[in-house]
Amino acid sequence: RKQFFFYGCCREGAIDENHPLWKIFLRAKLLEVKYTNVTLGYFEEETLNTMVSETLRLSPRLTRSLSSVIYHKTKGNPLFVSQLMLSLSKEGLLRPSLSRRRWEWDKEKIRNQKLPDDVAMFITESIQALSADVKSSICVLSCFGASADITVIKTLDGALNKNLVDNLDVAVREGLLDKADDKYRFSHDRIQEAAYNMMEILDRCHFHFFYGMALAPADGETDDSLLLIAANQLNLAGPEAVQDKSQNATVANLNLRAGKKAMEMSDFVAAYFYFDNGISFLRKKHWEEYYALSLELFDLAAKCALTNGDT
Repeated sequence: RKQFFFYGCCREGAIDENHPLWKIFLRAKLLEVKYTNVTLGYFEEETLNTMVSETLRLSPRLTRSLSSVIYHKTKGNPLFVSQLMLSLSKEGLLRPSLSRRRWEWDKEKIRNQKLPDDVAMFITESIQALSADVKSSICVLSCFGASADITVIKTLDGALNKNLVDNLDVAVREGLLDKADDKYRFSHDRIQEAAYNMMEILDRCHFHFFYGMALAPADGETDDSLLLIAANQLNLAGPEAVQDKSQNATVANLNLRAGKKAMEMSDFVAAYFYFDNGISFLRKKHWEEYYALSLELFDLAAKCALTNGDT
């Protein structure tokens, strides 16, 4: 009597009724052929540490710092654990030390390392499983690009009446964000894109404008970092987002201040960008109503354009 042993694996959801392997399973049932379907779940953190320990031939106590970061980034998915470890090895973040005769790694550099694309896609899908408050907070962060200072988030806390810090800390534990150097940072640009695309285009404009106005320092305040961030948010929103006519001059003036700050840093390309955006926020009859502001914006924009070689 001849016997045949077949072993195969696939991702969950990768096989449907049109797949050839599905048909084999159906025929096996009809022919009463015995087979076992084994579902491989995600690693628990302790199990993952055991695997990393055995792979690197080090004691579990030594590998715990590494396995903790890997678990945080992959959520224990076995396929992504192996992909991430290979990626870390190729980039020299996980390497053998001849002098110490063992593997070594830099935990902080690995923590700040971007995820491989496949892992990022998997993590991105987990956004939908989060609570509404956490998803909303991630969307707020996505409006600032790849990262934002914790001081910015705390400033927005009061304006939005949301507990952004606690919500973003949940996202950190889920592996969607990293928290280091007083910043919240998306683990991968695809995660930031997914969060940003969860918002309607018109809503994004209004959010950018609201965040810019909330962060804008008053005249006389010297927080240059918030000034530039606020101006960037307002410029992303554009003049169409303005609802109160008095805000046009306010935003134009913020761009004037931001442009002057860029000129002080000898960044005339950025300075021209701010002056040009400030001009775009001016309304009709601005020469009559805001002559000094209009003259300064146009004058400095022309000087920057000349410096940049634009004629």
